[in-house]
Amino acid sequence: MKALIEGVWQPQVTDTATYQRARAKQPEGLFRNWVTADPGTRFSAEPGRYHLYASYACPFAHRTLLYRRLLGLEDVLPLSVLHPRWGGPEGWTFAPDPAFPEVTVDPVNGASALWQLYVEVRPNHTGKVTVPLLWDTREGTIVSDESADIMRMLDLAFAGLRDNRLTFYPARLRDEIDELGGFIRRRVNGGVYRAGFAADQAAFDEAIADFFAALDQLEQRLSDGRPYLLGETATEVDCLLFPTLVRLDAAYAGALKVNARRLTDYPHLDRHTHRLYAWPGVAETVKLDHVKRHYYDDLGVTNPGIVPPGPATPFEVAA
Repeated sequence: MKALIEGVWQPQVTDTATYQRARAKQPEGLFRNWVTADPGTRFSAEPGRYHLYASYACPFAHRTLLYRRLLGLEDVLPLSVLHPRWGGPEGWTFAPDPAFPEVTVDPVNGASALWQLYVEVRPNHTGKVTVPLLWDTREGTIVSDESADIMRMLDLAFAGLRDNRLTFYPARLRDEIDELGGFIRRRVNGGVYRAGFAADQAAFDEAIADFFAALDQLEQRLSDGRPYLLGETATEVDCLLFPTLVRLDAAYAGALKVNARRLTDYPHLDRHTHRLYAWPGVAETVKLDHVKRHYYDDLGVTNPGIVPPGPATPFEVAA
């Protein structure tokens, strides 16, 4: 694990007890502020005031890139893109690389690595350094590094700053979105990492079974012919699911050993993923070269002793 401990960047945290003690001293709600449409609030929505730091490799950052593109916020919310390779000593960096021309510099703070922004805001910070990160250029601070919160802000608070009247959080469906979104975040978005980071075979077997059971439930939901998870309208839950499914065969099956079934083994989910991919602008946010470089880097997620189930093949004989 790479992290900051009391403001000092640690390329490899070996003393997890010290990390946890320092983490426990910090106030609740750090970097969980909200941009609102109200001009009287501290973080009010204004064109050009905020800056998004993201990576095409990370599924959580991918959610915000989807929203920025689909909601037409490119001119309102400038973007900096991190290098997909995370395994180096600095973690997320702005290192130029001709193999990944989408990577940018940091025009706001001139940082070479993302951890420097956390220290700029809180010199004694302890914690992981993650994308996406929403930065306020006026106050020079981090608004939020929670992707689901940033999605909501872009949808609701920034609505008055765009010509696009699209919303993925319609009032009539909010209770259903919150319930199904919680399921997807726990069982799918987080579930794939519980399997990938499993410490032993038993934990892996439990996690991978839970992950694919969740996909089974979502497959069943789409089996009635509905185009999107909550019916005829694409909502936040579809955008929560898409980044995980588009990475399933390209990265998770190999690098994380989550390979019991392929996306094509779920015809309704496969069709759903392709439907979203065909939306104007969505394909521009899918950079599988970034994804593969990231997951086949030194992430420390693969226990070589864990044996994955692999997809069923015609060469296996039932016991």
